[in-house]
Amino acid sequence: MSINTRRSFLGHAAGAVALATAPHTVFGQAAAPLTADVDALTAKAARFLKSRQAADGTWSAERKEPGITALAVAALLRSGQATPSEPVIVKGLAYLETFVKPEGGLPDAAHANYTTAVALTAFHEANANGRYDGVIKGAQAFLKGKQWDEGEQKTPADPFYGGAGYGGKNSRPDLSNTTFMLEALHDSGVPADDPAFKKALIFVSRCQNLDSEFNDQPWAKKVNDGGFVYTAANGGTSVAGPTDDGGLRSYASMTYAGLKSMIYAGLTPDDPRAKAALEYIKKHYSLDENPGLGERGLYYYYLVFAKALSVLGGDRFKDASGVDHDWRAELIAALAKRQGPNGEWVNKADGFMEGDANLVTAYGLLALAATRKKAS
Repeated sequence: MSINTRRSFLGHAAGAVALATAPHTVFGQAAAPLTADVDALTAKAARFLKSRQAADGTWSAERKEPGITALAVAALLRSGQATPSEPVIVKGLAYLETFVKPEGGLPDAAHANYTTAVALTAFHEANANGRYDGVIKGAQAFLKGKQWDEGEQKTPADPFYGGAGYGGKNSRPDLSNTTFMLEALHDSGVPADDPAFKKALIFVSRCQNLDSEFNDQPWAKKVNDGGFVYTAANGGTSVAGPTDDGGLRSYASMTYAGLKSMIYAGLTPDDPRAKAALEYIKKHYSLDENPGLGERGLYYYYLVFAKALSVLGGDRFKDASGVDHDWRAELIAALAKRQGPNGEWVNKADGFMEGDANLVTAYGLLALAATRKKAS
């Protein structure tokens, strides 16, 4: 996470103070001691993940989804449990490189946009001495080229505009793939003023249940709670389902993903979209479930929860009831409680592929890595 991006969010009009002095304080208190040993949890999970790599460098190859391998590599590197020169990483990256094309990205992967985004993160984490500079630049260009914009005959008036989909046969844009794209671009050094972020902000804003100038979709004013849905494309879709009057229910995992994406695009804390998203989060703060979906997508929720609150930069989060939370300690405790005997995480509610222990353990490792405070 770059210091400049954090400052772009917190620095505007003394942003930390502005949020800290608003009702239901977000920032400003010292962190409490962690309730679980994050290093032990991380090491145990990494041992499990390493043990699950196949001889050809893959994880969960039977799913024909190289993005899982990319997530596993990125998780092991970002958690500090592997180095770029270790065989487990070398083999994983070598497998991913078989999909890389001279024109950039991993276009032949089943879900080309998604796989390129998570692979970009993995190659960036492993990029010692500029070894993967070319792959990184190519992946950045590929993702920008596949973003829905004028190149696909879309204008800012179109609900597709600025978004990213899975790629391949399913390229309809959605907020999850868009946030993976933005995070990969951000982490690999693309600045917030890049056109890709500006275009994406239009799409992300349309995914928010907020009656405002930023969302012209008819369903936005029907719920109007500041939360986010899966996509604004094709009339809008929420995994949490519709309301009786044709609205789309918000849910927490997409709300954290949406807020994080807006921050990456340079949004400031006085923007009504950021304020509304924070109010939704305050009202639905939980580590017992993915609010709006229950157990479904729980570990993806933990991942975006950790990353969004990390980029916000505060140690404490006060919910709408006035309860003050040490979010890092609570997330670590939630993961500790759910970790399996071999270090794995897996979701019994097998939606969104969370029955795959390799995928979910990678999510867990990345979430734990996001709890570590960044050097100032």
